[in-house]
Amino acid sequence: MKLTILGCHSATPRWDAHPTAQVLEVKGHLFLIDCGEGTQVQLRRCKVKFARIKHIFISHLHGDHFFGLIGLISTFRLLGRDADLHVYGPKGIKEAIVLQLKLGKSWTNFSLFFHELDSKEPQLLFDDDKVSVTTIPLKHRIYTNGFLFREKPNERKLDINAVREANVSMTYYNKIKQGHDVLNEAGRLIKNEAVTFNPEPSKSYAFCSDTMYAPEIIPQIKNVTLLYHEATFLEEHAHLCELTMHSTAKQAASIASEASVKTLLLGHYSGRYGNYEFFRREAQTVFENVALAEDGKSFDI
Repeated sequence: MKLTILGCHSATPRWDAHPTAQVLEVKGHLFLIDCGEGTQVQLRRCKVKFARIKHIFISHLHGDHFFGLIGLISTFRLLGRDADLHVYGPKGIKEAIVLQLKLGKSWTNFSLFFHELDSKEPQLLFDDDKVSVTTIPLKHRIYTNGFLFREKPNERKLDINAVREANVSMTYYNKIKQGHDVLNEAGRLIKNEAVTFNPEPSKSYAFCSDTMYAPEIIPQIKNVTLLYHEATFLEEHAHLCELTMHSTAKQAASIASEASVKTLLLGHYSGRYGNYEFFRREAQTVFENVALAEDGKSFDI
């Protein structure tokens, strides 16, 4: 898994502070998560191939999380895209995008599928033999979801010396990696654990977009490898959280601690702050392993 931060700031964009957008690369997939204004420029800056993006996940319909979507879709059209594009987002996103395409007479030359969401319970959005994507219901001023990305279990690793000693045909190698016991050339059953090593642990990423402190999400994100959680404010402005339905860095750290995640990644900083290191320091009073999102920065999960 590799996460690239295209933008991680709140509210209005600046030349040096882009609104929320991320790219997650996992087992051959390239998922775009949120699409704030200027996302396609950031995609180019980070040298992300547009054609690889086939699934876009939008957390909610505030502009700093989806105003870049119509521009990106229009650019796909201008570049001659022919691959299907799937957009997952709150009910109303289809109307918002289709109206702009209609008024601009800019219908796409590729199939555009909208998967509109209104459930307040976790919902499976995408599932194949490599990865699953599930919504994380959040608490914000409008209907909002985070997204949980989980790798499927990895194949076991072949112990080539043990396999050869056991006299197992190469035709069974894939079956062995899938965890099966097999018969060797002499017809003797070879136990899988005798000829394989344990696989690499599967990884997971939880994206928690705009939300106030919501401990009810903790069971769903328990033990994830990386948690991105918004941290709009520092504790000195905690009184603004109830009004705006955002979180502080310390509240995000409390969620990370209770969920026993491996690493917490903070973002969605308010423009009132000049030094984001204060977010890390505040969070680390509750949870030690804290990283700061930065525009253009990548994280290997």
